[in-house]
Amino acid sequence: MPFLGQDWRSPGWSWMKTEDGWKRCDAWSQELEGENSHCDIGPGIILNSEDEEIFSNEEHEYASKKRKKDHFRNDTNTQCFYRENWIYVHKESTRERHGYCTLGEAFNRLDFSSAIQDIRRFNYVVRLLQLIAKSQLTSLSGVAQKNYFNILDKIVQKVLGDHQNPRLIKDLLQDLSSTLCILIRGVGKSVLVGNINIWICRLETVLRWQQQLQNLQMTEQVDSGLTLSDLPVHMLSNILYRLSDGWDIVTLGQVTPTLSALSEDRQLWKKLCQYHFGEKQFCRHLILSEKGHVEWKLMYFALQKHYPTKEQYGDTLHFCRHCSILFWKDCRLALLLEDSGHPCTAADPDSCFTPVSPQHFIDLFKY
Repeated sequence: MPFLGQDWRSPGWSWMKTEDGWKRCDAWSQELEGENSHCDIGPGIILNSEDEEIFSNEEHEYASKKRKKDHFRNDTNTQCFYRENWIYVHKESTRERHGYCTLGEAFNRLDFSSAIQDIRRFNYVVRLLQLIAKSQLTSLSGVAQKNYFNILDKIVQKVLGDHQNPRLIKDLLQDLSSTLCILIRGVGKSVLVGNINIWICRLETVLRWQQQLQNLQMTEQVDSGLTLSDLPVHMLSNILYRLSDGWDIVTLGQVTPTLSALSEDRQLWKKLCQYHFGEKQFCRHLILSEKGHVEWKLMYFALQKHYPTKEQYGDTLHFCRHCSILFWKDCRLALLLEDSGHPCTAADPDSCFTPVSPQHFIDLFKY
């Protein structure tokens, strides 16, 4: 098996076809070629005035490449994404493949940067970042951590721009700030990738994002067309019944008096409790009114504190049991081009696909 790079765990080198044959190209050198042109050192520059040592052409080329590479790695705004929609998940060494796939590698290689721009995948990515912030942040490599905060920055800027889903991001940042505080206070007790000052800067950035979201003002949109309050009551009720999050129902009930009355419907909260929780859980946290009626709304929020709710996402990552590949499945391409989303060799690919929840994504990389 030929080596594709200096490190057998690396994705391999990139090659470019020229008139003289195939030549290897480095991604970082292409991106920084113009950026570092002003600081290139000529082959005849004296580096040490005392010894008057002069670099040869070969040594100069090596030093120049190393300087560019270090600059690329130290640039916090540089993202190290592989814009791929799938990745092979291998947990042990085989004759064909060595090593194993880590959570950080999967996070780097799968295209989460584009996924946050898709409204169907936005909540999925946010939930995944929240779970990583709670328990897996220190398991990420340095590059994966940089990509994590770059994606988080994109998410915050998106929410500040379109004013959508601010509550989800506030919860994410709250969990992340708590984790960062624990890591910084307990420095020395856990292994942190990078200097402690980097983690302090990250905490300050998260606190700044929290302040920006706290000061976010929802601008009232002036629209002469049909509005939510113009819809008939049965349609408004149907909208409320399709929401799976109790906080969304409460928030929507604050829009108009009609929605406020509809959001207090006992039958609505009963169905919501039955969707997320079981009968045994009802018995343990039964809440009755003075008249002996079950307070379904209060029960929902009480049960939510003790048990996890069902998660719903417009689109998720999928795992192919036949190929052991984790991938984004584009439903539109699947319908138009019969594209399974990855190079699957199964006779019936759809029968091998399993949706991957955010928690399942993390569990895939626990060894």
